[in-house]
Amino acid sequence: MTGNQIQANVITDQNFTLTEPGISPIRKVMERPKLTFWQIFNMSFGFMGIQFGFALQNGNASRILQTFGADVEHLSLFWLAAPITGMIVQPIIGHYSDQTWNRLGRRKPYFLVGGVLAALALVFMPNASMLLFLPPVIIGAGVLMIMDASFNVAMEPFRALIADNLPDSQRGLGFSVQTFLIGLGAVLGSWLPYIFSEWLHISKTAAPGHVPNNVIFSFYVGAFAMIACLLWTVLRTKEFSPQEYAAFQPQEVDAHEPKGILTIFTDFANMPRTMRQLGLVQFFSWFALFSMWVFGAPAIAQHVYHVSAKDTTSATFADAGNWVGICFGIYNGVSAVYALVLPAIARATSRKIAHAFSLIAGGVGLLSIFFIQNPTTLIISMVGIGLAWGSILAMPYAILSGSIPAKKMGVYMGIFNFFITFPQIINGFFGGWIVKSFFGGQAIYAIVLAGIFMLCAAISVLYVQDDTDVMFKQTAA
Repeated sequence: MTGNQIQANVITDQNFTLTEPGISPIRKVMERPKLTFWQIFNMSFGFMGIQFGFALQNGNASRILQTFGADVEHLSLFWLAAPITGMIVQPIIGHYSDQTWNRLGRRKPYFLVGGVLAALALVFMPNASMLLFLPPVIIGAGVLMIMDASFNVAMEPFRALIADNLPDSQRGLGFSVQTFLIGLGAVLGSWLPYIFSEWLHISKTAAPGHVPNNVIFSFYVGAFAMIACLLWTVLRTKEFSPQEYAAFQPQEVDAHEPKGILTIFTDFANMPRTMRQLGLVQFFSWFALFSMWVFGAPAIAQHVYHVSAKDTTSATFADAGNWVGICFGIYNGVSAVYALVLPAIARATSRKIAHAFSLIAGGVGLLSIFFIQNPTTLIISMVGIGLAWGSILAMPYAILSGSIPAKKMGVYMGIFNFFITFPQIINGFFGGWIVKSFFGGQAIYAIVLAGIFMLCAAISVLYVQDDTDVMFKQTAA
């Protein structure tokens, strides 16, 4: 879409209509112009690169930190950087990207800068043992924090870009394309260490305290892919100028609305009942997911491959880590496909039942890992986890959006992020202690606990009030 095409669609009528007393005038607006499929594809292509790197982090960070000397029970503490930075960074970036307009655009400066920083962190993390001024595990944990903060800087504006550039009639397609590209990037990133070692015969073992070359090269490729995909979006996607954006966006300000950052606390106290109920579902769901990401690699190494937690230099430990990457890629791939059919399941049943079914599949998938001794059989477990992951990324937001006032959508979506980060922080502080004190250092029991929590989430969602579900079915039909 060229600038001239945008200008041709910009409203030139300067008439205003008055709303109720206390509300400022609203400019008459027109719907945004529709984009072609490939314009929508280009817009989200950069997100695939970000997910490429994010998958490498999820599948290999625990493995790298163990190589640098971290004990299994301390892994959750090192992973605390992820939810804490997400809780802080995402609302701030969202706020400032709303206010930014420069030559690159509105959202593009943020995901480009975040992507560059994340790419640098991908290069540095597996090489932390070469920096001798601090223990490698400390440097690795610090780089993990920078990496995750950078991912958050890059990801948040991508979600807003869809809403900025697409009309309502195309946003469903836009988020579907974005979900597919997220899944594709996650699959490719997760599988890279396995591809390098088993297909290209790059060394999968290294001296004590050093990361194997197949993992190092995977992180290098991930960094390159991230920058390349982001540049594709930056160069091939045009954002609206402030004047163009104003023509499509109604400007409505309540004169009696409290101003300032302290209103967030008021909104938190007055959150809709549906949001409070979903908070419990999210707590169980994200506590389980965090356990899987942190303890999945050591659990599979110990329980399925029968490798000691301290044996980080053997070929068997490397095989376990590589196969965890394959498994994580499988569940991400399943989630991408499942996200396309999930709306149909919700229409045939209800959004609550669709989400409960998905969470049960995830809980059973996690619990089944305890009974598996053949690594290939883990693929079946990953299918269930993929169903849960696909629904967790979509269905709570579908239920939530109908209960939030339109003018509070931004702030409540930001507040809702606390229900994602809070359970991860709780797990980060206590998950490792539970593994050490109650499970004797056996990480597999953290996965069992994750499965139980996922089933608790499935039960909890059945008690959520979803007043707009009938309307959703009628509109979709």
